[in-house]
Amino acid sequence: MIGESDEKMNDAYVYVRDLRQQAKVPENGILTQTLQNDDRTKVILFGFAPGQELSAHTAPFPATLTFLKGDAELKLGTEEQQATEGTFVYMRPNLEHGIKAQNGVVMLLTMIKNPPSVA
Repeated sequence: MIGESDEKMNDAYVYVRDLRQQAKVPENGILTQTLQNDDRTKVILFGFAPGQELSAHTAPFPATLTFLKGDAELKLGTEEQQATEGTFVYMRPNLEHGIKAQNGVVMLLTMIKNPPSVA
């Protein structure tokens, strides 16, 4: 059970003591937890069951992937890469990407949204 000292969210900050413990790796499927979301960024913690996949897709803004547990196959544009605990990926906007978990995977996605237009 997560105690107050392990997770704290308020207007000033978001604090999670250990993302690896916060993430739930399901027996089947993919679970997500949005940790932070505003007009500039969105941070989502993913738990992938073994063999689960996010098929190739694009996003209109840059993003980072940080792998905290497990092993995955990544599609990054026309290339394929391996991800394991500690892997970091930065993706430019509109890069086609996909993820397939080889075992239980915990991954942190940070989307860097475009700043609002200034009139």
